[in-house]
Amino acid sequence: MSNDELELEALDQPMAPAIGEAEQLLERVRDLIGTARPMPLSSSVMVNRDDVVELLEVALERLPEELRHARWMLREREEYLDKVRREGDEILDTARTHAERMVQRSEVVQEAKRTARRVVEAAEEEARTLRREAEDYCDQKLAGFEVVLERTINTVRGGREKLGVSSPLDSAHLRVVPDEPDFPAVFDQDAGPES
Repeated sequence: MSNDELELEALDQPMAPAIGEAEQLLERVRDLIGTARPMPLSSSVMVNRDDVVELLEVALERLPEELRHARWMLREREEYLDKVRREGDEILDTARTHAERMVQRSEVVQEAKRTARRVVEAAEEEARTLRREAEDYCDQKLAGFEVVLERTINTVRGGREKLGVSSPLDSAHLRVVPDEPDFPAVFDQDAGPES
């Protein structure tokens, strides 16, 4: 059995549809031409025209089906890649949004802490200022009262001296106030000088 007969026999057998059948047939044509007997004194070869034409026709018949299958596979691949890209983009967008929210929350928290710290510092400073102002006010009032009391005491002393009466600050007329340690003795005017 010759090489050409083997090729034709292979064509007669039913082939399962698979990608590359047309390519295999074209390779058979190439092999058929490559193994053909050379013509004497020429670079040309003798090939059975019917065998080559038959192989090429079968290859051409199968080629559109394989091309359709290949196009379908390419389209499926592109659709799959588009789907994966969309899902990846959605995941990235979600991650970016989540990260931005976390940063915003963090910034809001930090800003709230800074604001709270400023408010507390301002309140403490205001409290110190008010305390100093209150102490100054009390000190001024007490100083004024002290001056008035000294004048009053001096006036009373002067009047009593003119009358020849003993000093109201004499120890028989002083009583101790136990709840007020800053003022241990006060003059008890109800007791009077003769009690």
